[in-house]
Amino acid sequence: MDTREKIIIFDTTLRDGEQSPGASLNIYEKLEIARQLAKLNVDVIEAGFPISSPAQFEAVQRIADESTKIIAALARAKESDIKAAYQALRNAKAPRIHTFSSTSDIHILGKFGDSKYGLTLEDKRKTILAMSYDAVAYAKTLTPDVEFSAEDAGRTPIDYLAAIIETAISAGATTVNIPDTTGYTHPSEFGALIAELKRRVSNINNAVISVHCHNDLGLAVANSLFAIENGARQVEVTINGIGERAGNASLEEIAMSLRVRKDRMNCYTEINCPEIYNTSRMVSGFTGIVVQPNKAIVGENAFAHESGIHQDGMLKNRETYEIMTPETVGVQKTKIVLGRHSGRHGLKDRLIELGYQPSEKELEHLYDSFVQLADKKKEVFDDDLRMLMGDEFHKKEEYFELTYIHVHSGTDSIPTATVCIKNQDTLYKESSTGDGPVDACFNAIERALNLKPVVESYQVRSVTSGRQAMGEAILRIRSGEISFTGRGISTDIIEASAKAYIQAINQFHLYHHTELILTDDKIEIKAI
Repeated sequence: MDTREKIIIFDTTLRDGEQSPGASLNIYEKLEIARQLAKLNVDVIEAGFPISSPAQFEAVQRIADESTKIIAALARAKESDIKAAYQALRNAKAPRIHTFSSTSDIHILGKFGDSKYGLTLEDKRKTILAMSYDAVAYAKTLTPDVEFSAEDAGRTPIDYLAAIIETAISAGATTVNIPDTTGYTHPSEFGALIAELKRRVSNINNAVISVHCHNDLGLAVANSLFAIENGARQVEVTINGIGERAGNASLEEIAMSLRVRKDRMNCYTEINCPEIYNTSRMVSGFTGIVVQPNKAIVGENAFAHESGIHQDGMLKNRETYEIMTPETVGVQKTKIVLGRHSGRHGLKDRLIELGYQPSEKELEHLYDSFVQLADKKKEVFDDDLRMLMGDEFHKKEEYFELTYIHVHSGTDSIPTATVCIKNQDTLYKESSTGDGPVDACFNAIERALNLKPVVESYQVRSVTSGRQAMGEAILRIRSGEISFTGRGISTDIIEASAKAYIQAINQFHLYHHTELILTDDKIEIKAI
């Protein structure tokens, strides 16, 4: 009989992962990732933070309507947040409201101020304790599955942390999350914290202990594993370890650590490991966040052997230098799959193998792009298909569409660009010069749309193989305190750059032209 205990995998790629600098997912991309997370067989999908924007609300709602998994939505300890989370989740088969309060002295003083309302630190702690109880109790009236997080638990005094966890459970929390929000703690320290909470909190057995570790010191996975050894039974993770600042604990690293070292951990997950690689590549393609080559489990070099000694050992016995096989995590050896003579059926089959679920309408649009690419490249790689899928999903939310671009540039001429941009039945045409062809394109776009956003960052890279590789441009613009990211792909890097700029402007437009309207019984997304 298997005596191992199950570890619940709570995936927050679509919430915390999307908060990575430069990451930006539209509704359709979130839906596609949620479907792949279901194939990966995660236990909980945290779909987003509904109150934060209309797009976030709609994405959570669409995922909740479709998925059979537990779908979680984040909410501050405020009635409006909790109500928005419930409205987004109301059609979910298994909804979970995830609410949180700040608990460390640093957070309490930083967010409430040293002298706000004339309250002492102890008074503020009591206020947050009461707010947390009320938030969980209210969420419990809406759904039986409620999670409470003590933000910055890693730097919270143990007496107060134990008190607020006990309070949350008494209010009805079924999961209590102990986040190392700033990635501050060390593994033995964090493990001891979980063990101490198990001793101090009288009602701890009425809830699942969860942990959410950040990677600021590169210890997120280690901290999560030490927490499991000391009683945590849910870990909050992201694909590829993406997330705010240095990211979160990596799903693939924790899942494979528990699988490879089952002799030590005595725990297991129900992750469908052969889907790990496809999930990793899908998230990387949609977010534009590159997986570093030496990344554990899913990096390009994870199963590569260049040293002569290593190669000799591998030829004699794979276990000499491999503790798991590439096939275990879904790494395929053959990458060239299709050419210009491949039909729609062959394209669809390969996309399904890569984890995507295109509709017939999406396939029709995608096939046209595929044929154009195949004419240029002759051989189309898996990563080309992933890039095309990302491009296709971004087209669904286009307000402005780049329909034409012409660039003239050379060593003895002034770079000049002409663009044509479509918005419904209106065409905007403009030309401009610049310091180079990309700058000329950006200037022409700005003149055509009468906009002048601040470009925070701009980067280009090759995302597939060969001289005719697909190029990707990622660009971030800022409006006030909010950034908007655009991504463009093409075999022509100048065209990719122009597409990225237009897409960032589309994100800006979507944000500023919709709002959430909260009423007593419903929430509406309204165009403004």
